[in-house]
Amino acid sequence: MRSQLRGEEGTALGAEGSALSTDTVFQTLGNRRRRYTLHYLRQLDAPVSIRDLSEQLAAWELGKERTAVTPKERKRLYTALHQTHLPKMDSLDVVEYDRNRGVVELTDHISQFDIYLDIVDENDLPWSQFYLGLGGVLTALVTVAALGITPFNVVGGFGYALGVVLAFTIIAAYHTVRDRQMLIGGTDLPPDAGLPPLEAVEETDFPDETN
Repeated sequence: MRSQLRGEEGTALGAEGSALSTDTVFQTLGNRRRRYTLHYLRQLDAPVSIRDLSEQLAAWELGKERTAVTPKERKRLYTALHQTHLPKMDSLDVVEYDRNRGVVELTDHISQFDIYLDIVDENDLPWSQFYLGLGGVLTALVTVAALGITPFNVVGGFGYALGVVLAFTIIAAYHTVRDRQMLIGGTDLPPDAGLPPLEAVEETDFPDETN
């Protein structure tokens, strides 16, 4: 399973339209628990207690209902969030984490860019390669038709032009809808909820501070 992080405009924007550094974006979104944190905070659009956050993240991570999350499971997420992820996100100015109150909320930075996850199965092609392949096939089809090779020359030039336009329009529309479903905070569940962890560091209770 591969995961790609992409912005709506190709760049994540920070405060006052300034571009966030690539390191900042990937330090925040390169870890699933941090993505889940942003997803939940964007859904609620309000300050959240770390207890509430850890319970919801445990439910998503374990693929169960929140009411089924045990105190031990919640505590494991609570510890990782409190000691590593939230302080890191706070230092990057992505969230504001009040350790004394145990409350976290988004900063203006996150409201100024949209990032979605493009989840690609190991046996599937990324969309960029898919469009390249589709363009190659359609180009070859039109070329052999223009050379008068039977039976490809049966359809006129207008028919091929219409077919190419419709093919790209339909596939692009599907791609757009799918991307919206991958938007962080835009759906009930995170885009990669229920999948095995993409980051080996998440197998421990105390992920390294640099991840």
